[in-house]
Amino acid sequence: MKVLREGQCLRHSKYGVGIATESTGTRTTIEFYEHGRRVFVTDMLDAELLSETPQPPPKSGAVRALRTRKTKTVR
Repeated sequence: MKVLREGQCLRHSKYGVGIATESTGTRTTIEFYEHGRRVFVTDMLDAELLSETPQPPPKSGAVRALRTRKTKTVR
């Protein structure tokens, strides 16, 4: 794979969807939505470039907070 632009979105067969955060001729860093930051050898990176950036999945803590949020009852 060639050097990626910062912010370019891609799909990796093992880690899923991610955003390129840094890319040089030797190393490419990708921040994956569900697996965090991973660094690859640029020439060995096998991923599909995506034309649009999909919405990231909601963070589990944020979803949990919404479910457990208490509402005030006015009497």
